[in-house]
Amino acid sequence: MLPEFDETYRVLLLSSEVAPFAKTGGLADVAGSLPKALAMLGNDVRVVLPRYRGIQGLRTLGDFPVWVNGRRETAILRQSFIRAHLSNVERTVPVYFIDNYHYFDRDGLYGYADDAERFAFFSRAALEAARFLGFTPSIVHGNDWQTGPALLLLKTAYAKDPVVGRSAGVFTIHNLQYQGNFDRSALGILGVDETHFHPDGVEFYGQVSYMKAGINYADVVNTVSNTYAQEIQTPACGHGMDGVLRRRSRDLFGIVNGLNYHEFNPATDPRIYRQYDADHLDAKAVNKHELQKEMGLPVADVPLAGMVARLVSQKGLDLLLGVADQLPSLRLQLVVLGTGDPHYEEALRRLQQQLPGQVAVAIGFNTVLAQRIYAGSDLFLMPSQFEPCGLGQLLALRYGTIPVVRATGGLKDTVADYDAALGTGTGFVFQEYTPNALLSTLRRALELYERRDAWNRMVRQAMAADFSWNRSAVEYMGLYAAARAKAGQTGAARAATA
Repeated sequence: MLPEFDETYRVLLLSSEVAPFAKTGGLADVAGSLPKALAMLGNDVRVVLPRYRGIQGLRTLGDFPVWVNGRRETAILRQSFIRAHLSNVERTVPVYFIDNYHYFDRDGLYGYADDAERFAFFSRAALEAARFLGFTPSIVHGNDWQTGPALLLLKTAYAKDPVVGRSAGVFTIHNLQYQGNFDRSALGILGVDETHFHPDGVEFYGQVSYMKAGINYADVVNTVSNTYAQEIQTPACGHGMDGVLRRRSRDLFGIVNGLNYHEFNPATDPRIYRQYDADHLDAKAVNKHELQKEMGLPVADVPLAGMVARLVSQKGLDLLLGVADQLPSLRLQLVVLGTGDPHYEEALRRLQQQLPGQVAVAIGFNTVLAQRIYAGSDLFLMPSQFEPCGLGQLLALRYGTIPVVRATGGLKDTVADYDAALGTGTGFVFQEYTPNALLSTLRRALELYERRDAWNRMVRQAMAADFSWNRSAVEYMGLYAAARAKAGQTGAARAATA
């Protein structure tokens, strides 16, 4: 259990992407929303990310040297803000950008041959930015492998630094599959010696792992749901790191991501066809009919299932395609929006050609259409192989669209399976990763849809679920308290043996 917090914190939050400035996935949403919720609780939060090409309108604060790969590079520090609103209260969160044209003035965020050096530079520059600003953090909070080096440096090169040296380190794993593993030369890039190249340090099957640096050198580690925190300690879901995570199990916690309820609100959302709330579900039906028109499907009172996802194997596309031959027997329309693996893109296009009046597919990234799918669908499909937390099911619940999910990670933690005897639940959940399990669960959902009063009760139950960032931020406060306590114990132990 996390301890109760009785103080506020000065938080330096590092992330390689932050909405609305730079985004490739859910990490950006977390890094853009959590700081606002933390600020509303009275914390002094400063966010740091790289200044990628295309980010404009920033104020320049100055520059400072950063040592990386045995040489001195220059970091230009720029600034913007994100604003948090709650009722009549407003908070402003400073966002700092580490700018270096050599490392970050490129198309795209990741996938370059020098990523080891780029994010070693970013991690060290973020700590130097705190020194430049005179900001003494009580917490340095890293997110995913791109910030792992910062947790290592915090406990080594900066351990006696008067500005950041007394900070507690927190490391959040958003997706363990992406680890930032590089060859041994990354030690020199980071500026750390060979004494850290061992299994309890940064060594991972002969490579240097930035993810492992974050896990091993942070005071506490968390991931984005309770179930995922347990799953990653098993060989099946640990991606080779289950052993180190089991070793750190006493310092490993799960906190479900939140949703920005101010931005994502069907009663005020300007992107959907017709605004609505739980007391006006007739307006939700208008959204469905307009979505059917936009996607070229027959306008009819037939259950409409939506899916908004990266089109990759993790998201359960094999299960969906595995039930394709059964779709004509179901009273169901299907809308899919996403981009990703060309194999899945082409397979979905073929499915649309085979079932033109039943299946509509949009390949690409379209935030407005995504919101219209959340608002206009009756069901939302997330049959994932694994899902650290998931954002889609939280959006679906918020918009009264019933999730159909597999019991993994955050999906298991946030969607309550429908109980016909009690009339309880917020979605339909299945266990086995098989097409038959998905198909039988879909049929269960379609049966309830025909009982419209019971269906509408379930829709209202879904919309009443609370997965706002306010709740999650309180849990992060407990996590920070645990990190401070652990850092104090560690510090005392070091002093005793010095």
